Amino acid sequence: PYASIYTSLGCPYQCVFCCINAPFDINRYRMRDPKLVVSEIAHLHDVYGTRTFKIIDEMFVLNKRHVDDICNLLIERDLDINIWAYARVDTVKTDMLDKLRRAGIRWLALGIESGSAHVRDGAEKAFNQEEIISIVRDIQKSGIRVIGNFIFGLPDDDLGTMNETLDLAKELNCEFVNFYSAMAYPGSPLYLQAVANDLALPEHWTGFSQHSYDCLPLATDHLSAAEVLGFRDDAFHEYFSNPRYLDMVTQLFGWETRRHIEGMATHKLKRKILEEQDAAE
Repeated sequence: PYASIYTSLGCPYQCVFCCINAPFDINRYRMRDPKLVVSEIAHLHDVYGTRTFKIIDEMFVLNKRHVDDICNLLIERDLDINIWAYARVDTVKTDMLDKLRRAGIRWLALGIESGSAHVRDGAEKAFNQEEIISIVRDIQKSGIRVIGNFIFGLPDDDLGTMNETLDLAKELNCEFVNFYSAMAYPGSPLYLQAVANDLALPEHWTGFSQHSYDCLPLATDHLSAAEVLGFRDDAFHEYFSNPRYLDMVTQLFGWETRRHIEGMATHKLKRKILEEQDAAE
């Protein structure tokens, strides 16, 4: 069995692509009582046999006291569980990693977003390349796996910076990655900018879905929406077909997992704007 659980709501950061705080109109971060959180996890584990948990907080690794209290209580319970959670590059500290691992955290998802410092700064991600590489390596050394989240087509992106992002992803060689196209989700700063600049936006909700046929990401000053989406899809296949990545997957997770990854990488998504682009050429 698998379960999702919140330990906090909201996020104090103001990343341009994020709409999480739109319903509240404030960047407020609210934490639940660690004792209640851990009692819920223990109940799901003991009553339903749940061993795999996703902490779906926008930012679990943020408030050190909150994280420490939850980890200490989980360590006391000595549950045989597998947890994954979200963090920022600049909120994960090396001295936290051993405790996170002992508490059952097996995966941390990091919003790395871009391989270009200029593009990251424009997206309100104020950390540098050295910090990214260092913390990813430290997390991996601690025995926790890393999910790297990357975005193509952020406002300052051009073909060169998107290639920098792909190069960084391949250098880091995270155990898994999510590649996204920058999307003007309603309520996000990007959406407000898109409306102000009269940029093309999806006509239906499915157009905001990253994997849908009618997915319509934002254009940038340098790239069309089709160029952004085409690059994202090609980058996905390149990353998951990379021999270095596949060798790591085989070593860590075995041949069956590798075969699943290879199968996933052969599947090409159908995209309306790419079909229209091909037809026009």
